[in-house]
Amino acid sequence: MKRFWAIFKKELRQIGRDPLSLGVLVLIPALLLVMYGYALSFDVKHIRVAVLDESRTPESRRLLDALFGNPYFEAAGTLARRAEADGLLAGGRARAVLIIPQDYAGNLARGAVARVQVLVDGADGNTAATTVGYFEAMADRVTRQARQDVLQRAGRPAALPLVTLEPRVWFNPELESARFLVPGLIGMLMMLSAVIATSLSIVREKERETIEQLLVSPLRPEELVLGKTLPYVMIGLLTMALILFLGWVLFGIVVRGSWLILGVGTLLFLFAALGMGVMISAVTRSQLMAFQLALIGSLLPSIILSGLIFPIKNMPLVLQWISYLVVPRHFVAVLRGVILKDAPLSALWPSLAALLALGLLFNLIAAHKMKKEL
Repeated sequence: MKRFWAIFKKELRQIGRDPLSLGVLVLIPALLLVMYGYALSFDVKHIRVAVLDESRTPESRRLLDALFGNPYFEAAGTLARRAEADGLLAGGRARAVLIIPQDYAGNLARGAVARVQVLVDGADGNTAATTVGYFEAMADRVTRQARQDVLQRAGRPAALPLVTLEPRVWFNPELESARFLVPGLIGMLMMLSAVIATSLSIVREKERETIEQLLVSPLRPEELVLGKTLPYVMIGLLTMALILFLGWVLFGIVVRGSWLILGVGTLLFLFAALGMGVMISAVTRSQLMAFQLALIGSLLPSIILSGLIFPIKNMPLVLQWISYLVVPRHFVAVLRGVILKDAPLSALWPSLAALLALGLLFNLIAAHKMKKEL
């Protein structure tokens, strides 16, 4: 026990003398959360729409009022002829062009199909698909209103829709992408800082040639790994508290679920992430190599295979199996379950068990490697 505390206190002093490592663990994740939280967004708003109104009737103006009375659209100008649409879309001055034909009002008056055309910039497929969906929803509302007007002019009772949809959105009623992204960003940023910081801990001893002092000491491998890891667990918990505070202040992210489950999940995550960093540190001989392996092993999998942005179920089966080895995948599931959904332990225990298993795997590999050297 005395040997462990000696390593523990030595590592704390080392961290205090190295403000760069402390900054990587505490300040960098907080700054990146602010930057990514505001920069990343799945919300498609303020779509610039140009209009060619060949009808120029009260009915067409009513359609345009319905369009630009919606916060998702904003006017990008009017066209005099159809040939101008290509230049607007190609130059990026408009995302869509709405063309209202001359017979629009006449078809509405007769109760016939009134066709309008929308030209959409499809360079960004996701934005284009969302834009088309917005236009279809708007056309459905205008169609219902026009049908009611025709029936009323004919002296017939207004027709009621056969099916009405009454959506109720749970967990994120405002459909704000920040509420979905911020918990995932917490997992990614914590993973990045924890793995990079700890991956440099043991290899730093090798570069400074102080590892020989440890080799001749009566240290056991598990004491060395635990002594090198525990200080970063404490700093990681402090970082987590700071990030949750910033998420609440800046993005209104409130922890809806159990703080106990969140705390246990954070400890298991740090156990796995720091174990991965120590494992990298144990198998490398230079800080540069350790940094590169830590960056490759934490950043790219955290973005691609954690479910932060891309749904895992949409990936090929091979990648889905590989993603089980990605620590942030399980931590992001815990964060979103606790913070957004108030999920019970019965729904989160598979992710917690996976974090524990990965932590044991990485730390056992690190201890085995250190045993060979000690």
